[in-house]
Amino acid sequence: MLRCQIIPVTAFQQNCSIVWDDESMEAVLIDAGGEAEKLQQAVEALGVTVKALWNTHGHVDHVGAVGALAKVYDVPVVGPHREDQFWLDALQDICRQYGFPVAEQVIVDQWLEGGETLTLGRYTFEVRFTPGHTPGHVVFYCAEMNILWTGDVLFKGSIGRTDFPKGDFETLINSIKTQIYTLPDDTQFICGHGPTSTVGHEKQFNPFVSSKAG
Repeated sequence: MLRCQIIPVTAFQQNCSIVWDDESMEAVLIDAGGEAEKLQQAVEALGVTVKALWNTHGHVDHVGAVGALAKVYDVPVVGPHREDQFWLDALQDICRQYGFPVAEQVIVDQWLEGGETLTLGRYTFEVRFTPGHTPGHVVFYCAEMNILWTGDVLFKGSIGRTDFPKGDFETLINSIKTQIYTLPDDTQFICGHGPTSTVGHEKQFNPFVSSKAG
């Protein structure tokens, strides 16, 4: 079975997901945003083998531990879309601005466009391109388990901010409607911050982008 442990990291309580196939015990970390030692300890406790680091976007609280962990595990860094390169280039300066430990540089081995498939053990994940919060944001969907990782595009009862450089509200809403709300209503999603939800719940109740919101 595909399993997931969510570990909030940094002062922003960003949900880093350790995702693994319990048959092969191969794992990926989705959005390793900080506190590398904490994440290493969790990986060791689970007894899994990290095969890659997947990233939804380039914000500091989602990639802050990626550079360090890529060296520790000697694994590829996958995603986000190349449009987020400028965020990764500015990572160390942003760490200083927020008072975070200065992160290691993130070197992406595989940029994502949307439409690709990634694999983990027996499972396949569809990459969907979802700009708006950042211009290079992507999400990961496992159809077999009907679970989605939305990063900072969609939250329970909320949506991602668009007031950062190159953010755009209308683009974000379009991404949600075309790339997330087209999935089955019972799709569970794990977002970048806060509790999980389902696509159907947000379609009905999300005040920013729901049937009630027009």
